[in-house]
Amino acid sequence: MSMPLPHLADAASFRAFRADPPRWLPIALDIARSHDLDASAPHVFATGTNLVVGLGDRLILKIFPPLLRAQFVSEHGSLAQLAGRIDLPIPEIVAEGERDGWPYLIITRLAGTLGSEVWPSLPEAQKERVLRQIGETIAAVQRAPLGSLAQIQPRWDDFMRAQMQGCKARHTRLGLAPKFLAGLDDLLRDAAALIPMDASPVILIGEYIPENFLLARHDDQWSLAGLFDFGDVLAGWRDYDLLGPSAFMAAGRPGRVRNLLEGFGYAKLDFALKRRLMALMLLHRASDLNSHICIEGWQEQADDLVELQELIWPG
Repeated sequence: MSMPLPHLADAASFRAFRADPPRWLPIALDIARSHDLDASAPHVFATGTNLVVGLGDRLILKIFPPLLRAQFVSEHGSLAQLAGRIDLPIPEIVAEGERDGWPYLIITRLAGTLGSEVWPSLPEAQKERVLRQIGETIAAVQRAPLGSLAQIQPRWDDFMRAQMQGCKARHTRLGLAPKFLAGLDDLLRDAAALIPMDASPVILIGEYIPENFLLARHDDQWSLAGLFDFGDVLAGWRDYDLLGPSAFMAAGRPGRVRNLLEGFGYAKLDFALKRRLMALMLLHRASDLNSHICIEGWQEQADDLVELQELIWPG
C-alpha cells in the first residue's frame, strides 16, 4: 500500500506538493492499479490545477485536493451531463472514487493537438473557421439541460453582484490604466441593467481558450476536435462564455469576431451587446485585461472603455 495523501492546509501547500511528483505519483499509480488499469507508462502533466497523470495513451487520472473539491463536483457533473448531448468529443468517465479525502476521476484521453500549440500558426481563414466552430460549440453546450449543475455554487446573481462589488478594487490592484478605470463606475451602472440576473441559466464552461481544446487536421484544414477541463463551470447568462475566445483569440479582427458571434447565434453586433460583453469581460472571475487582451498596443489605441469595446468587438 502506498503512502496516504496528506492533509494540506492551503493552496500554497498544495502547489508545492503538486510540483513534487515523487511525493504523489506512487499514490496515483496505486489508484490506477486499484481499478485494474495499466500504470506502467505514466505521464505527469506539469501544468494544470490538480494532480494529472496520463495512463498510457488512452486514459487520464485527475486527483483533486479536498480544498478544490468544488472543481471535482464541477468536472464530474459536467462530463456526466454533457455525455451524448454534444457532437464534439469530450472525455468520458471511466472510473471515480476517493482516496484519503481526495476525490478523483479516471477519464478517456482525447485525440488531437492542443489548441495552444496550433493556433498561433493557423492561416487567418482557418482561425475564422475554428472560431465559428467554437461559437457553435458554446451554443450546443448551452442547449444541454443543467441537470445537477443547477446546484453549482455560486448562483449567478450572487456571483455577479460579488464581482461588481469587487471590480474596481480588482482592476486597480492589477494595474489597469487610469483612463479605463475612470469609466468603470459608468460601465458597472450599465451592467446592472444589461446583464440578466434572473434569466434561465445555461451551462457556462468559463474558459473556451486554446489551452482547453484540441484541434485536428484533415486535408490541410484544422478543425475543433475535442474539449476538456470542466473544473470551473457555472450556471448563468450565456454571453459570459464568449469572453475567453474574444480576449485570447479574436484579437479585434472583424472576420474572427463575426465568425465567433455568428457561430454562437448572434447575427447583429450592436452597441448594447458590445457594452454587455465589455462589462462581463471586466467581471469575469479570471479578468485581467493587461494580460488577456491579445491586441497589440491596445492600451494606446483606446482612450476609454467605450473605445476599447469597439476595438475588441469591431463592426
